[in-house]
Amino acid sequence: MAYIEFTEGSYAGQRRDLSSESITIGRDPDAHILLDDLSASTKHAELRFHEGQWWILDLGSANGTELNEEPIESAALESGDLVTVGLTSFIFQEQVISAAPTEATLNTNLDELALVEKMKVLTERIRAEVGKVIVGQKDVLDQILMCILANGHALLIGLPGMAKTLTVKTISEVLNLNFKRVQFTPDLMPGDIIGTDVLETNKSTGEKEFRFIKGPIFCNLLLADEINRTPPKTQAALLEAMQEKMVTAGNTSYKLAEPFFVLATQNPVEQEGTYPLPEAQLDHFMFNIWVDYPLPEEEEEILRATTAGVRVQPQPVLTQEDVLQLQAVVRKVPVSDHVIKYVTKLVGSTRPGNPHAPELTKTYISTGAGPRAGQCLILAAKATAILEGRLHVSCADIRRAAPPVLRHRIMTNFAADSEGLSTLDIVKKLLVEVKEPGAEAYPASKPATGKTAIKLNQKK
Repeated sequence: MAYIEFTEGSYAGQRRDLSSESITIGRDPDAHILLDDLSASTKHAELRFHEGQWWILDLGSANGTELNEEPIESAALESGDLVTVGLTSFIFQEQVISAAPTEATLNTNLDELALVEKMKVLTERIRAEVGKVIVGQKDVLDQILMCILANGHALLIGLPGMAKTLTVKTISEVLNLNFKRVQFTPDLMPGDIIGTDVLETNKSTGEKEFRFIKGPIFCNLLLADEINRTPPKTQAALLEAMQEKMVTAGNTSYKLAEPFFVLATQNPVEQEGTYPLPEAQLDHFMFNIWVDYPLPEEEEEILRATTAGVRVQPQPVLTQEDVLQLQAVVRKVPVSDHVIKYVTKLVGSTRPGNPHAPELTKTYISTGAGPRAGQCLILAAKATAILEGRLHVSCADIRRAAPPVLRHRIMTNFAADSEGLSTLDIVKKLLVEVKEPGAEAYPASKPATGKTAIKLNQKK
């Protein structure tokens, strides 16, 4: 299956599958891709499938058609080629289709496709059910859902009384997940989370033996409340569970049930007597989600609803099996080379040692984001597409995921602190400064000539 992804022009960020054998481009109202810029001709160019390969043909346009910044009359297309028609540019991509799938695989793919197609409606239902309990905080909810579908973990930061705990509990009810909460305190021990071995007498043999009693971590959704109030020894007890989805007690490892997520909360103001999470552990959280004050009208609704003595019970929208299936689909969503190049460029721009980093980075950042940031950006963008019922990822999805992914993965220096610039401020500035890759990011290919060129008057 071939498709094009627009990088410049009115269609920028959109994708179009090449489902027919001829796609016309121009200002003609009957054109398959209708352009609205005057630099394009009425009948400017055509994408044509010929002898098992896609071609781009110029239809005698006034300003010409370019392939990888070289003017052409007709040329065969390869994956990654950049085509420019007037003010519009797009990348041609061709997915390699493997051998015919088995019947079981085909049925599974059809089930997954059907679930994705209705996810846009299901996402609205999830928002509506959570909205029965939580007023506002749409961005927080969307980011948590993105994190869950991408099989990641999130750190929620906000002042007390911002309904962080209630939000997580409500989401677990709507997604029909087994929910457990651990209130982190200075005297909490790793065994209080993971579980512990107890010595007991076997009733049948009379011998003493150890039996493992599972801790609250054996659930689908674990809320680590005020995680920075417990010592690093206990904080580290979560690391194996977060990364490997298993825990070890003594000499025995225990597999956690899937799906499994850790959503941790933290108070950003009160730091006395707390244990800030080390950078290595922060990096294991896919998202750093900021829970801000509600809007005035939302706060009025909160006061009205929470003092009436009636709590609405949200209804489940998805099942555990649906969540697992969506996680599998997220991994299968294709990502174009254009998006991958943009992610690489964006993450690299946060590193002061990168010679191509903007001056902003070299002035205000002491430590940039690592490769895991790029992985999280792509997975989060895939999850965003699935939530909207799409099977393609755009650079706009990457920009949407960038603040919660990068906020806790870059460290500012004294210059940024003295000017009151937070990491979020710098991420927003980088999203403006770092542009999507242009033609220079793709190797140039020579236009087709001689016998391999298609004559304009040649029929399919």
